[in-house]
Amino acid sequence: MVTTVSEECSQQILALQEKEKVEINMLKQEKQHLLKFIDDMKEEKSSLQTQVERLQTSVAEEYTRYLNEYGARKLLLAKLNDIHNEQLNVKQRQVQDVKGEDVVKLTLALKIARQDLTKTQVKLNAMIADYGDVVPRREFESLEKKYSDLQQEMETLKKDFDQLHKEYQTLLEIQRETAEERDNFFTELQQAQRSCTPRPNWAKCSEVIPGGADRWGCLAEGKTSDQLVDVLLEEIGTRLLKEMNVFPGRGKGDKVPVYLRHVGEVKNKKLTKKDVVDILKDIWKEKIALEQQTGKRPVLPEFFLSYLQKRYGDTSAMEWSYTLYENMRLCPSNHVMSSFYNILTGKVGEEQYHIQNQLISNLQKELAACDSSNSGSLTSEQFRMALREAFPLKRRGSIQELIDASRYQLDSTEDLIDYKSLFKEDEEGNPEPFVAKIRSQYVREKQEYLRELRNNLGDLKEVNAEDLKAAFCTIDPDIDGQTLDTYIGLVYEVGREQTDQEVVPVDTALERLLAGDVRRVGPAAREESKTDCVGEYGDFQY
Repeated sequence: MVTTVSEECSQQILALQEKEKVEINMLKQEKQHLLKFIDDMKEEKSSLQTQVERLQTSVAEEYTRYLNEYGARKLLLAKLNDIHNEQLNVKQRQVQDVKGEDVVKLTLALKIARQDLTKTQVKLNAMIADYGDVVPRREFESLEKKYSDLQQEMETLKKDFDQLHKEYQTLLEIQRETAEERDNFFTELQQAQRSCTPRPNWAKCSEVIPGGADRWGCLAEGKTSDQLVDVLLEEIGTRLLKEMNVFPGRGKGDKVPVYLRHVGEVKNKKLTKKDVVDILKDIWKEKIALEQQTGKRPVLPEFFLSYLQKRYGDTSAMEWSYTLYENMRLCPSNHVMSSFYNILTGKVGEEQYHIQNQLISNLQKELAACDSSNSGSLTSEQFRMALREAFPLKRRGSIQELIDASRYQLDSTEDLIDYKSLFKEDEEGNPEPFVAKIRSQYVREKQEYLRELRNNLGDLKEVNAEDLKAAFCTIDPDIDGQTLDTYIGLVYEVGREQTDQEVVPVDTALERLLAGDVRRVGPAAREESKTDCVGEYGDFQY
């Protein structure tokens, strides 16, 4: 069975790779075609510019030739005039000889005429110099219009190119996410190949589980073999727990939690899951109310014991404490019990419980804000937009997971999502798959965040506060100082003045961060692959 699944996964991966290669090749061909088209347009523009320059040069040459001919004609006319004037002068001299004309007056007039001719020639040369490069207005306007059309066409092509580039970047992003999913599938496949064993016949469990095949079918639906083992152990443990009449006391040593310090046997109250969940919810309610009233957060183990003493009396408090503790310990599949147990035993910080509830509450408000008609239903697109607003840092794949979880009971053709029903719980406190998916994504995103931190620290075995701050700032540049100090405070459990000098093993630092509320502040940097994301802390469960 595993070999068949492996082959199917390999075929799917190869098919995805081939499809990606074809799409990438098509995009590259389109890009090359557009680049060639742009180069052709540039060459055409350069050719037109060359023609314009050639025409300008030709017009200038023609105009120069015209001016030269015009000047030559002027000079020729002037020369003819001079000859004519000389002839007149000769005649005048002859007449002067007869009539006695004034030679000085004629000489002065000739000098003035020559000066006027020189001024005219200078003015003509200045006009040639000033207007030698002038082209006809009609030709200039025609070229200007053609240039404007080419400019507009080039801008249109540039916009088309920018749009194609944007689409290309989007396709790259999709390809990156697909590659990430492929790497995750490949990693899961490798893990499955390493740990695969003959699959047991889980249907046999229905013969010994109360409720028969129907109840076992509900318990086993959608679970892996590892999860089925947990379910089976939980069923066996709860059955044995109901058969026990007393619990052995753990004594009153310092290592024994305050709510279990008792000598002798303790009576088993034999509570149902519903009873345990109701009591734990009431404890949270009372604790939050006390915190809001006093402004201080009481420690859960002490408050747990004081609550039981206040409600059931000092004599019966230990009986309730042991009964609740054993029920929580044996029911890891129940979120209310497991989360309370992990916080009570110090495996997880209490802040995680409040943060997850706050995330769910914020999402409910965002969904209600999108529901303008207050109908309790949203379309898939409205639901997607609300998820984007509530979780701006989630990837598209995570958003799609939440949408799929919200539609698990809907037909493929049905578009309306009853978002209010997604937040309901059964009588044992088990949430709908949608809320369970939000919580599992919270854990997974924190694990990925800490894997990035671990990879950034490299081969370090021990880390101080400065190196840890630098690593956080590298993988999350948008992190603020207050949040950074909070994360550092989770790792270095000493005063602020001693933090910089203390050195903590990297594994210990990551374990302490994993127990606290550690989340990414800014968007994650783009990565081509995440094959190295499966690390030592990938299987930590809450």
